[in-house]
Amino acid sequence: MSEYKEFGYENADPFHTFFYIKKELLPLLNKDTNKCILDMGCGNGYMANYLISKGFNVYGTDASEDGIAIARQQHPDRFFIQDFSTDELPEELKGITFDTIISTEVIEHLYDPFQFAELCHKILDKSKGELILTTPYHGYLKNLLLSIFDKWDKHIDPLWQGGHIKFWSKKSITQLLNERGFKVTDFRGCGRLPYLWMTMMIKVKVA
Repeated sequence: MSEYKEFGYENADPFHTFFYIKKELLPLLNKDTNKCILDMGCGNGYMANYLISKGFNVYGTDASEDGIAIARQQHPDRFFIQDFSTDELPEELKGITFDTIISTEVIEHLYDPFQFAELCHKILDKSKGELILTTPYHGYLKNLLLSIFDKWDKHIDPLWQGGHIKFWSKKSITQLLNERGFKVTDFRGCGRLPYLWMTMMIKVKVA
């Protein structure tokens, strides 16, 4: 992880994205079918710990040592540091079969999202595995308004250290996941009005 820079987690508080993502995520999860969940890129563990409090069986991984240290304050045996530049899980998780992976606001930060999608496919139960991920939404109407109101510099924010390096549309994220062995089963926007969404959520299953 030589190119990795610490995100800068300082506390266990939720990010603002948690609230509108949670609203759309919970209806997609069921304790009877989503029996073992991995939150990849869990950050400070707020989402994973929230799901654990709701009765879900959840583990979390992240590249941030600071984030994992905070997450472990609630559940020390559920969170592990993961090097996302490799195609391996932490040793502690290699014996676990995951039927569900969630990954919220992560893929836009990765240099190699193709490897990430392949890793998710590798980890998941091949008979019923599901991946649910979110990433900031981009589409014609939102992009047009960003241009009209001259907001692109603020939106992409190239001065943000450790910020977004990939910008996804429904079409491009679907193509990535299809090419890596997944089939889309659900798509929805999160936050704001339709087609001006803050982020988008896509659910896929192992094809």
